[in-house]
Amino acid sequence: MSALPSTQKAVALPAKRTPLIEISTPVHPPTTGEVVIHVQWTASSPLDLHRSDGGLLIPSYPALQGSGGVVGTVVAVGSGGDLKGLQIGDHVSAFAFHGDKEANQQEYITIPAYLASKVPEGISLQAAVTVPVNLVTVFHSVTADLELELPWPIPKNWKPKEANKPILVWGASSSVGIFAIQVLRHWGYTNVLAVSSNQHHEYLKNLGATVCFDYRKPDVVNNILDYLEDVEEPKVPYILDCIGSLNGTLEPLAKIAQRGSRVAVMLPVIIKDASEEEEPVYEMDVSKCLPGKWANGAIVRGVRTHFYLQNEFFKEKLQPEILPALLAQGIIKPNNQRIVEGATLVERAQNALTLLRSKAVSGEKLVYRVSEA
Repeated sequence: MSALPSTQKAVALPAKRTPLIEISTPVHPPTTGEVVIHVQWTASSPLDLHRSDGGLLIPSYPALQGSGGVVGTVVAVGSGGDLKGLQIGDHVSAFAFHGDKEANQQEYITIPAYLASKVPEGISLQAAVTVPVNLVTVFHSVTADLELELPWPIPKNWKPKEANKPILVWGASSSVGIFAIQVLRHWGYTNVLAVSSNQHHEYLKNLGATVCFDYRKPDVVNNILDYLEDVEEPKVPYILDCIGSLNGTLEPLAKIAQRGSRVAVMLPVIIKDASEEEEPVYEMDVSKCLPGKWANGAIVRGVRTHFYLQNEFFKEKLQPEILPALLAQGIIKPNNQRIVEGATLVERAQNALTLLRSKAVSGEKLVYRVSEA
């Protein structure tokens, strides 16, 4: 194991709705089955904004920041345990979410090897950092919440039982939506309805969307239902809400879902956005959202991606094996990236929050440097 520094720079939130600060944190040597990654890039996540503006899931302050995934170089490995074939010098991406030594906006993270993915040849680190969080979210939400099959490896001549059933992806130009369309297409689901702004429709169709609808049109719900006029009920048996907004997505989806529809909603549900004067309002229990407005028999679930490790197969295979294979084979393409600039790591992290807060991001992922190679 190469020598590690004892301390490092990290981004922290000193209190809710306050500017980010730089603090010094310890670098944790790896234990059995762990690796240490020298972080070069990280990506922004809506959860970063929810933590900063609303204090979501923060037990105490100062709170280490970062939930959007990382990419970097393995610089130390633990003695023994299942290291998933990782060695010092490997370039890896990671979706690590337990905070502390796994917090993404610091120079080094120490994680179990099963949370890392080797970056395939031909994929830049800047592009690779856009993949792990959202691709894992897709696999978890599709299998655990929508209860659709995504077997690995895909059996020869395999066709899903629900291959032709309508699957509605609302927020299809979000990072989760973009990966959802690609995953569903590859696994043989042939009737994917995408909802996004019109500017992304051609791109989404190229990824595998069957038909696209513009959420900005006031009659978008009627347009979707008219398109499915001859389909038996439930007209949309599977709905993936990649946004989780009470007014923006849940209200129209409650008019589409019928008895037997399964709806997977990204958490938290945004009840009210933050303003200069007021804190945001979130809800983590979807059953409290629009009570009485959902059809009897519609199944509405809140997506909790961090629970994906309860699936032992995904724990051992999803990041170490499935993710890099899909990237290497070109089945999944990374998100488009917008590089966030700034003189320091804290400035870059703060600028990323500002862009998220202003809703200036569409069809791309915010990425920025943590440390140089």
